This record gives sequence, structure tokens and C-alpha cells, in this order.
Amino acid sequence: MDTQPILIDGRLHDLGDGFTVRRLLPVFEARHVGPFVFYDHMGPADFAPGRGMDVRPHPHIGLATVTWLFDGTIRHRDSLGSLADIQPGAVNWMTAGHGIVHSERTPPQARAAGQRLHGIQVWVALPRDHAEVAPEFHHHEADALPRIRQSGIELVLITGTGWGEASPVKVYAPMFFAEARLDAGAELALPAEHAERGVHVIEGELEWGGLSLDAGRMAVQAGASAPPPLKACRASRVMLFGGAPLDGERHLWWNFVASSRERIEQAKADWRDGRFPVVPGDEQEFIPLPPG
Repeated sequence: MDTQPILIDGRLHDLGDGFTVRRLLPVFEARHVGPFVFYDHMGPADFAPGRGMDVRPHPHIGLATVTWLFDGTIRHRDSLGSLADIQPGAVNWMTAGHGIVHSERTPPQARAAGQRLHGIQVWVALPRDHAEVAPEFHHHEADALPRIRQSGIELVLITGTGWGEASPVKVYAPMFFAEARLDAGAELALPAEHAERGVHVIEGELEWGGLSLDAGRMAVQAGASAPPPLKACRASRVMLFGGAPLDGERHLWWNFVASSRERIEQAKADWRDGRFPVVPGDEQEFIPLPPG
């Protein structure tokens, strides 16, 4: 990446029932930003009573997944036996390591009532020397996360370090992931200790390093010792993320992240042949291995 911010529009995918996901990473302009190798903006989508999200059990290796919601509730289950309903302001961090299986569904009560679902899901590549760690799952409620207040700014630090604070979420490499709300005219400095940075506008409009960013757009930047500040053209809600450069390129195939193609092939064979564990409480369904 260049030292000047680079604009990213991403690709919009329609999953049916009015539920769309915009994939912003990886793209040609940026395969990763710090350890972030995958970034999805879900919704907003309004599910009628009786309908909801059903992501059947599927495997991961070599990464950690992070879910951050603005609206709605998602029930997480995994092969460790974890069961957690994530709601706005709380964070789920799932370390896949050498292999984990999980499902994500709308809980029964939210399904019966109907709900709006809107949020962010990211994958963080684990460092090579931690890629095969034992899987873990951690759920942190909203009151456990650091909150930073500046003039015209409210910010919550979801993971990592920045702005003189540290999140309690366990991470494996230098990084930051935050949500900020800026009043019109407010300026926010990004953490200078992280070499690579990304900004994703959820609502509003920002100016960053000469770029104008409105809702749905992202920009990424690396290399400058003093990153340009964000300037809110109007009241805005933004996601901020980044960290140290990855310790080498990664291969991404389906739900797998690895430093070698051989490790991807092993994971494909393990899922196809039933060697991954099952998800307690969600054993009846799974997503088959895609062709290829």
C-alpha cells in the first residue's frame, strides 16, 4: 500500500430476503490491512417475523473471527461447546487455530419477533507461529471495552491498542479495531503506533488525507509515520482498524487461511472426510465443501 489513503468500494453480494453483504477485503487494492484479511459489512437487513439468518456449521483454520453488531442478535455455537448470543456493543472473538467449526443463526425469540440485522464481520490472520494454536472462544460484554471521549468524539476500542488504551480481548499481534462516532467538524487522530490503517464509514461523511468518504466506502493507508487525521464533514459513524504488517502472505480459500497451499488442501480434505469436530446443539446440518 502507498502512504496516501487508497479508496475501496468493495463488492456487494445479495444473499436473498433483502440481506446483502459488502465485501471490502480482500480486494485488488489491498489484500490485507495489518492482520485483517477479510472484512464484510452485513446489511442492514430487516427480517420479517419467522425469518432470520442461518449460517450452518462450517470450519475455519489459521484465523480469528470477530463479530461486531450495530443492530440485531446472532447466536454463536462452536465445536468447543460455546454458546453466546452477541448483541450490539458486545464482541465475539473466535480463534480457529488448527481448526474449529461454528454456526451463526438468529436466536428463536428474535426470529419470532423479526429484527433488523446490521454489523461487521472480520477475519484476523494469526501469526505464523500461532497459526496452529488450540481453538478458543471469548465473549466480552459492552461494559468491558475501553471507551474514549474527546471533543465531539466517542470511541469504543473493540480489540488491540490505541489512543492510550488496551482492549481486554486476547489478540496475537499488534492491531486495533474500533468504532467511533464523530460530530460534524470533529477531528480524530489515528494511532501512530500501527503501521497500516483502514477507515470504513458506516454513516455520514469524512475527509481523510484528501479523500472524501461517504457511507459504505473504505480507505486504507500505510507507511506514514504520522497518519492524517479524520475530519467529519457531518455527523458520522466509522469503523477503524489496522495493525502491524502481516508476517508473510496468506492463502485464502473458502473459510480457510494459511501460509501454504498444502495446509489449505489438508483442511479441505479434513472437512470433506469428516475429521473436523461437530457443533454441540447444531449437529444436524453443515455447509458442504465447495468444488475447487
